[in-house]
Amino acid sequence: MEPFGLTIGKKKIRIPIIQGGMGIGVSRSGLAGAVAKNGGAGVIASVALGLISPYFKKKSDYYEANKLALRDEVRKAREIAGGGIIGVNCMVAITDYEDMVRVSVENGADMIISGAGLPTSLPALTKGYPDVALVPIVSSVKAAQVIIKKWERSFSRIPDAIIYEHPKYAGGHLGASHDELEHPKYDYPAVIPDLVEAVKPFGNIPIIAAGGIWNAEDIKMAMALGASGVQMASRFVCTYECDADIKFKEIYISAGEEDLAIVHSPVGLPGRAINTAFMKSGKKAKGKGCMANCLKVCAKRDTGEDFCIALALKQAVTGDIKNGLFFAGSNAPRSSKLVSVAELMEELSEGFVPSHNPA
Repeated sequence: MEPFGLTIGKKKIRIPIIQGGMGIGVSRSGLAGAVAKNGGAGVIASVALGLISPYFKKKSDYYEANKLALRDEVRKAREIAGGGIIGVNCMVAITDYEDMVRVSVENGADMIISGAGLPTSLPALTKGYPDVALVPIVSSVKAAQVIIKKWERSFSRIPDAIIYEHPKYAGGHLGASHDELEHPKYDYPAVIPDLVEAVKPFGNIPIIAAGGIWNAEDIKMAMALGASGVQMASRFVCTYECDADIKFKEIYISAGEEDLAIVHSPVGLPGRAINTAFMKSGKKAKGKGCMANCLKVCAKRDTGEDFCIALALKQAVTGDIKNGLFFAGSNAPRSSKLVSVAELMEELSEGFVPSHNPA
């Protein structure tokens, strides 16, 4: 059966799969461009891209390096995509959030995905680019309603789609407290239908399910509940085109379910990661003081008592197994081998049922 598409704002995605943004540098132009070329929406993670670029040589380079690196990655992804949809994930929690949004749209991003906080100012930051799709990430119906009402009241705009991220299954930073990660109130059957109904009074807003989506059956499950598409991140790590070092991918392939753990991040949120040597050693990323003032909230910067998450994530993506923090979703241990993005997209799109997208 031919896959049905997904319309987000003025953007049409042939296969209703958004590749989730993975930082630092796990999803750059190589992965995002390949996903877009093969019918999905490819997403670059903007957070701290400068740290793994030739533009960063000292602390004072950080912000300019991020802008230059993101510019390069968006342009490269567009070249690879062959007309496919390229998005950028811009976290509200980063100190250069506004710059990352502006650089993204100025260099041709089709879509801005924004979470790790409420992106209440996003329409203002993209005012001169009305064709760019704006997609907030939420972990509750209430958060979605707050964003919609704020955007409608202040900017006469509604989100072009909303991503619901399930904290029990997602990788990286999670939108719930450690004690609530397992609460059934976050389960897809409890949230997606309510979210679909909650947005109806405001117009056509597709709901995208994220967290724990691994195969075509999971996609069908989400769509049966009313979702218009899915976002998948961990599933794309073990592709040849993923921008992470091969050692990063090998960590996924060798991990078992018992190797997943929850880490308390210096940003004040729990995060899901693979329990590597860094996690077991007390999580002390090398380096003294604050490396770049990259986050609006950071215990490492403010108290010196925690680890530098930017450095730990950089070490992971560059293949430093001993000192890296390897964020991963709950299904990461199901990774068994490297495949091409083309192969993966073909597998995921097999037997699709019609989308509930209200376009």
